[in-house]
Amino acid sequence: MSPDRVKKLLMITIPVLVLVLAAGIFFFNRNNELVLEGPQGEIAANETSSSEWAKFYPAHWDSYQANYANTEKTSHFDTKPYLTAIYAGFGFSKEYNEPRAHVYTIEDILAIDPARKKAGASCFTCKSTQVPEMMQKYGEKYYLMSFDEMKGQITEPIGCLDCHDPKTMELRLTRPALVEALQRQGKDIENISQQEMRSLVCAQCHVTYYFYPETKKITFPWDKGVKADQILAYYDEKDFAEWVHPDSGAGLVKPRHAEYETFINSTHQSAGLACADCHMPYTKVGNKKISSHVWQSPLNNIEQSCTTCHRNGTDWLINRVETIQSQVKQTQDLAGEAVVEAINELKISQAAADVDQAKLKEARELHRQAQWYLDFVVVTNGYGFHNPTETLNNLGRAIDIAHKSAKIAREARGLK
Repeated sequence: MSPDRVKKLLMITIPVLVLVLAAGIFFFNRNNELVLEGPQGEIAANETSSSEWAKFYPAHWDSYQANYANTEKTSHFDTKPYLTAIYAGFGFSKEYNEPRAHVYTIEDILAIDPARKKAGASCFTCKSTQVPEMMQKYGEKYYLMSFDEMKGQITEPIGCLDCHDPKTMELRLTRPALVEALQRQGKDIENISQQEMRSLVCAQCHVTYYFYPETKKITFPWDKGVKADQILAYYDEKDFAEWVHPDSGAGLVKPRHAEYETFINSTHQSAGLACADCHMPYTKVGNKKISSHVWQSPLNNIEQSCTTCHRNGTDWLINRVETIQSQVKQTQDLAGEAVVEAINELKISQAAADVDQAKLKEARELHRQAQWYLDFVVVTNGYGFHNPTETLNNLGRAIDIAHKSAKIAREARGLK
């Protein structure tokens, strides 16, 4: 073959090879690049059925469906027997179960003990995508409706509409109690960062709250701050009690699953992490990157949840978590025993013929405080891992104050 012919052949072949190579690289990268799934189609503005969203977001739907595997139903009383004594006179003393996956919210709430249904329609507020629709339909009357009046109208569990705008898929707040609490704190809810929203959508429900007297409206007691002592100060200022303990005579307040409040100012939150970073980590599905919608302990998918930041190895991480949680459990049980002791001493003093009423009142007030700090930890998931230092500090307060309550209750009847 002549040099000129070879030269011409190369001039044709090389560009073709370059084009083929470039196309191969393009398609290889296209098929291997992780793409964050964005808006895929038009969803109705108030679509409460998550299965309709599944048509556009199948990878997320499959992740959400995996929650059905969490079928275990256990009672808190099995591992914390002192709860029946501290909750005496309140619905929680009849039944208090560990939560299952979010997909079971309707099934589980319909099965609760009748003693737990006195809160009425408000029981459903964090359980269904249909709640904002019910609030709009009934207005302020929603909070005054009975449990039975609402149960026939709500069928959908927690789902997509609770946290996402159907048109843009942006995170949004759908529960007025959180919005109102943030506004009272002076926060501009229109300018909340995406990272903060990845915690606040959880804070719509994973918080403590109470039913405002007379209106029964769900209210977050955050006006003085979100920490246990600040919330108790809020209640004390209002002279508010949810029930009077039948054995101690103390007016008590019940904290609820204060995950968000405990997480604030923790090591992870201070480092810039959000709830979703650990509980909804990004995962790979084919060539898509999705935020996992399997709501579970980060230890169940530790590679995605923890090792993206921690380089100590999974065994070290698991041991670290177990150490923190075992320490909290041991201290929590000690606090439980101390509070029960205070209750028992108060019960005896209440029945005594000649008792110092001033000391009895002081002992009751201390019981209120001790039980609050203990219960603030008991109701919060994670056995202290969300904020170990603060958790152990609250339990230490509970133990110290409970012992003082028992001592003064004995003094009220003339004992040392």
